Amino acid sequence: MIQELQKLQTAGGATFEESASGVPVPASFGNDAAALNAVREGVALCDRTHWGRIQVGDADRLRFLHNQSTNDFNSLKPGQGCDTVFVTSTARTIDLATAYLTEDAVLLLVSPHRRSKLMQWLDRYIFFADKVKLTDVTEKTAAFSLMGPNSDALLDQLGAGALAGQPYGTHQIVPLGDAQVRVAVGSGLAVAGYTLIVEAGNAAAVWETLTAAGAVPLGEQCWEQLRVEQGRPTPDRELTEDYNPLEARLLQTLSFTKGCYIGQETIARLETYKGVKQQLWGVRLSARVEPGTVVTLDEEKVGTLTSYTETAQGPFGLVYIRTKAGGAGLKVRVGDIEGEVVDVPFLKGEES
Repeated sequence: MIQELQKLQTAGGATFEESASGVPVPASFGNDAAALNAVREGVALCDRTHWGRIQVGDADRLRFLHNQSTNDFNSLKPGQGCDTVFVTSTARTIDLATAYLTEDAVLLLVSPHRRSKLMQWLDRYIFFADKVKLTDVTEKTAAFSLMGPNSDALLDQLGAGALAGQPYGTHQIVPLGDAQVRVAVGSGLAVAGYTLIVEAGNAAAVWETLTAAGAVPLGEQCWEQLRVEQGRPTPDRELTEDYNPLEARLLQTLSFTKGCYIGQETIARLETYKGVKQQLWGVRLSARVEPGTVVTLDEEKVGTLTSYTETAQGPFGLVYIRTKAGGAGLKVRVGDIEGEVVDVPFLKGEES
């Protein structure tokens, strides 16, 4: 089923690479400049089928997720959604996920690197009396992102414009051709757009419908560039057991009023006593630098480079910087390379 999608993408110029989940992903469609321009001025279409999709069902699903992650699930209703972070008991980050509530389940969109780990992690906390059922629906479904200022117009053209202007995470089932597609507000990045989830058997037809309507295919190489430019943290880079959600500046995923959950005591203490020792920022660089390189200020270590990309404006990265050293505007050295710390649109910490 997904093979039909890959055949269609190959015919459209796609070259593939193996993703962290082992699923082939279009690295590029040979149109990177046009695809990035579409994100800025039109509408681009990115295949996120290699991301994980976990369905959480049964009667205790909301209480369970409320207790296992950082956002407030008890305040949500079917048709709504949110971003949330799964953390360890000491509030170290496992993954940034997006949750969509339906009438009888919660659908989690999780990072490619964390699908198996999260299934195992969540299963550990289901006890005998809990009415919670975890189902990995990744291979039965496909996921796409529409990105760019013309996303609303494209969906309206296809008869699915009712979601325009709705809050982040709002979603509904929309007919596209013969397929029933769950369309949600939010592209996964800090740019206007939508996330689409569809049965695997209809993935190729939906992709064809969207590209025929004017969406420009965008490969994983461009997604990674945009991710770093916009500051979305990812596991094994910015989301590791070295960092917590406050340090990752994911304030939009945190509820400080929901009560107890795994890692809550640590996060509450850090917030109450302003104990966040480091924060995630962007950094403009004068040359290429490898992730893991030490960041210094006046020859003193103040942070670490976690991700790097090339952009039209020059080399760019993500860095954790010691809070006391400063933030946006700070001039630093990343290894032997000059850098300037800048804000990035995805992050919503208290200092942004």
